[in-house]
Amino acid sequence: MKLHEYQSKNIFAKYGVPIPPGRVAATAAEARQIAEELGGRVVVKSQVLVGGRGKAGGVKLAKSPEEAEELAAKILSMEIKGLPVRKVLVDKAANIETEIYLGVTNDRAARKPVIMASAAGGVDIEEVARETPEKIIKVHIDPLLGLQGYQTRDLAAGIDLPKEHWRAFGKICTGLWEAYYHSDATLAEINPLVITAEGELLAVDGKMLIDDNGLFRHPDLAEMRDLDVEDPTEVEARKYGLSFIKLDGNIGCMVNGAGLAMATMDITKLFGGLPANFLDIGGGANADKVAAAFRLILSDPKVEAVLINIFGGITRGDEVARGILAAMDEVKPDVPMVVRLVGTNAEEGRQLLADANMITAETLADAAKKAVAAAKGGK
Repeated sequence: MKLHEYQSKNIFAKYGVPIPPGRVAATAAEARQIAEELGGRVVVKSQVLVGGRGKAGGVKLAKSPEEAEELAAKILSMEIKGLPVRKVLVDKAANIETEIYLGVTNDRAARKPVIMASAAGGVDIEEVARETPEKIIKVHIDPLLGLQGYQTRDLAAGIDLPKEHWRAFGKICTGLWEAYYHSDATLAEINPLVITAEGELLAVDGKMLIDDNGLFRHPDLAEMRDLDVEDPTEVEARKYGLSFIKLDGNIGCMVNGAGLAMATMDITKLFGGLPANFLDIGGGANADKVAAAFRLILSDPKVEAVLINIFGGITRGDEVARGILAAMDEVKPDVPMVVRLVGTNAEEGRQLLADANMITAETLADAAKKAVAAAKGGK
């Protein structure tokens, strides 16, 4: 889950990371009021979950409350990369002298978090990594020990940070790590972390990605989710506890188990079809959950056939079959359905489905062939 800049910076502030004074506004009049409170010279920043806001005209410097109101009105009427701007962040403008990149993320190869710093702040860090990787200093963090003082000093030395800023920089590094760790984040990033003309370090921008699997521990963070950036079908799937990702193919897939779902998608492609989605209904799915899965799959007009691949371990195959039939009575699909059912009481389940004139299969390869053939035959 992505967080907006203002949400990320508010979390950073809770852990001692200094941020500019500012607030979020939903109207131009609110932006003017905030600018008046901050002394007039402010930065008005669009709050949308895409990169390139500045290049799109979504970040502007205002020298007065009146100008802040005018700029906020323009920005709030914009769409940036297809997303409407619903809020702007009005921050007090900083006198920037130096820009630094600082971020914490997961290093899967090392199986540890890694904190990264670069003197080339304020630009796309992926571009820096690609063109001048030596400018990025990396330090891996033992999650049981946390970020150590000597590690922050290594980062400071690596980016040639003047020594008078090392103490403040160390506190910011520690705060960013704690924000990352305690939020179950996969990314916590400040770009740029600036040194002002007054000699202060400030996080003037912020970005966080939260691991969806950890959100059950953070209901306060879950409430921050911005649905504008998500596919409506994926939002609906979450309500029913379904893992659903929309794709571009013509074969709808409904499977219990993420690994089995990936295998189903691969073998569908092997036999000439293209999966229309990834959908894991999980174990023990009841008729309501199966019906919701059908509705999600069939909401895609590209779907020409549905491949249902169920492995019944604890869940009995005949119960799964009855759930599928009950769901079909509710949804009434108008495309061919191919069901591969194996496991406990699989034969009884397949018989129930066959009696209802559904296409059944015993092997995944056979099911994929039949689904592709059914799709080619039309709806």
